Amino acid sequence: MTDHQTLKSRPLTDVRMAIRQGGYQSHTAGLGAGYLQCNLAILPQAFALDFMRYCQRNPKPCPLVGVSDTGNPMMFTLGHDIDIRTDVPAYNVYRHGALVDTVTDIRGLWTDDMVAFALGCSFTFEHALQKAGIPVWHIDNDTTVPMFRSDIDTVPAGPFRGKMVVSMRSVDAGQVTAAAATSRRFPLAHGAPVHSGDPAAIGIADVMCPDWGDPAPVASGQRPVFWACGVTPQVAIEAAAVPLCITHRPGHMLITDIPEDAEVPVLSS
Repeated sequence: MTDHQTLKSRPLTDVRMAIRQGGYQSHTAGLGAGYLQCNLAILPQAFALDFMRYCQRNPKPCPLVGVSDTGNPMMFTLGHDIDIRTDVPAYNVYRHGALVDTVTDIRGLWTDDMVAFALGCSFTFEHALQKAGIPVWHIDNDTTVPMFRSDIDTVPAGPFRGKMVVSMRSVDAGQVTAAAATSRRFPLAHGAPVHSGDPAAIGIADVMCPDWGDPAPVASGQRPVFWACGVTPQVAIEAAAVPLCITHRPGHMLITDIPEDAEVPVLSS
């Protein structure tokens, strides 16, 4: 197995190969610096149009950057050799809205009627935060960013509905404006925060008890800052009770070949 510290200094081709071969199965924060990371949702074609509508109506938590052809696992608009069945470190498997398994390879689950959706991820702008001198605690401490169910409603589409999921990063009070301005430059990665300050204002009772990921401290002089999160579709999938749906495991993202500052996420042929 390859560790996170080693892969942080390796080129993207090495990172992807380690994931594809099962040699790395952990979180992707801090990996593939400079490239767009994506959340993932794979559904039967019968549900794909409603899910696309859900993304279109909720671009903040669900910035849609790539859609596969039906039955084709190769995400050719996001990379020259990306196989969605193997190139994510860990996948969550849902049946009828319930999480039933977490696996590292979905070749045995893939069928000819599946459509894969790639949604931008906030991990993408974290490299820019670090370059701006804003520390990112979970990267520095090799943990997964904390994620929470908020009380912010999303706009429903067909059977897909639910509350927005948010990710949290602690930011020095004097750097909150800079953090917002930096992340705003990445609309394909959720853009600017949706809230900063009192977590209770968006329905979060305790920032040390995340629904996904690992706890991260809010030190004296810091403020919790919350960004829309691409785990939001997993909540919508629970509500939709799709017979079979596959997502990334939170924090375990698809790393694309798209530069993180690209305005249009389509590779030339």
